[in-house]
This record gives sequence, C-alpha cells and structure tokens, in this order.
Amino acid sequence: MSIGFMFIIIAIIVIFILQVNNHFSSNKFIKETEPYFRILMEDDYEFLLKVRYGGDVDVNKLYGLRVRDGIVGIIFCLLLFLQQLTFAYILLSLLIGFLLFKMPYMKLSNYYKQNLHKINLLLPYYLKGLEILVQHYTVPVALSRSIETAPDLFKPGLRELVAKIDAGDSSVQPYMDFAHTYPVRDSMRMMRLLYRLGLGSQENKQEQLLMFSRTISTLQNKAREQKYKERLEKMENKTMMMLFGTGGGILGFLLLSMMMMMNY
Repeated sequence: MSIGFMFIIIAIIVIFILQVNNHFSSNKFIKETEPYFRILMEDDYEFLLKVRYGGDVDVNKLYGLRVRDGIVGIIFCLLLFLQQLTFAYILLSLLIGFLLFKMPYMKLSNYYKQNLHKINLLLPYYLKGLEILVQHYTVPVALSRSIETAPDLFKPGLRELVAKIDAGDSSVQPYMDFAHTYPVRDSMRMMRLLYRLGLGSQENKQEQLLMFSRTISTLQNKAREQKYKERLEKMENKTMMMLFGTGGGILGFLLLSMMMMMNY
C-alpha cells in the first residue's frame, strides 16, 4: 500500500471521528466555502437547472454539491500524489477538481442543446395557443395565462418574461431575452411581432393579429415538413440497415459455401 493511500484512509477516519463527535461538519464547511466559489457560477446555470428539473429546483443546494465534489476531488488527488507531490501534480489535482466541478454544468448544457430541436418543433404549437388567448386578452395577460398549458421547456423563460413585464419594463428587451433563451428558428421575429401586437391599438389589432396568425401557420407547416422529413430519413436508414444486413448475411453464406466446396 502506497503512502498516498495510507494518508487518504487516515484522513477519512479522522474526518469521520471529528464529524461523529461534532467537532467538524462537512456540510458546514461546504456552506462556508461555497460563497468564495460563486464567482465560478455560470450565467445560465440557474436557467439550465430550471429547464432540466423545473422551477422548484434548489439552485444553491445543487451548486453546493458541485463545490463539494470539486473540493473533495482536489483533496483526494493531493493525498494520492502526496509521496511524489510536485507542481505538475498540484496542477493536475486542481484540473481534476475543476473538471468534477464543471461536469454537472456540461451535462445540463448538453441536455439543453439536445432539446433545442424539440423546442424548434414545439414553439409553433405553443404560439398557436397563445394566438387564441391574444384574441381575448392583452399580450401580457395572454402570456401569463399561457404558462400553465405551455410545454415545460418554455415555462422558466415565460415566467421570467412575464415578471419583467409586470415589473414595468415596457420595452422590447424582455421579449428579446426570451428569444435569446430559446434561440431557435424564427423565435426573434415572432417575439418582435408579439411585442408590436401588444403595442397596437384596437383599430389595427385585427390586422396585426392576422399577420401573427399567418406567420404561425407558416412555422407550423415548416415543423410538419421537418417531422415528415425526419420520419422519412428514419425509415430510409432502417431500410438501408436491413439491406446491408441481408446482403452481408447472403455474402457470408456464399463465402462459407465456397470454402466448404473447396475443402471437398
């Protein structure tokens, strides 16, 4: 057994004894050190968490777990390399700890990127429901009422959009922030149309609403075409796999038959 492993075992035993006797609390240590790591929190981390787990997620708790994993990883590596500790091993330990800290964020980011395609297909259908509400309510009220029936992916962004409008921001910026949050096809153009629809008077509301409705219909047609194209490509891929599998099996059978005939 190396000295590094011996130190790790001794450190674990000492920390366990101190924690049992209430002389040391790992949870308290993480909470006290977490504020120093706040500078490393990504700007979109809270949004990505809400997209992945919903609006009730405890951001501070999950970020604290990230900090804990990073610190534990650094300490573990330092103890592991203690026998031959050099500047290079210290840098390696810090790098491993940083990767452990970053890994949950990278998973959330990949999850969001994978769902951008889904968002692209869902947005036209959400806007169609919003169009019906806008016919009876003002745009801010329609947005607020649409949250309950909106796809879960849109709910965090919609709540933020409605909160900014309710706080008195009458500019186009809240709508643009929503479009930047969901950077899919035509999202920025649709948010500008929605903003102008909210500014329009009752006289030209029907004209703007008609333009909004036509644009949504165009997006829905594009979404249907995309779905049809994906189904077609999926069927083609399955057909090609079946052809290759069948052809490969027949070719293998012929080769095997020829080898058996040659042996005879």
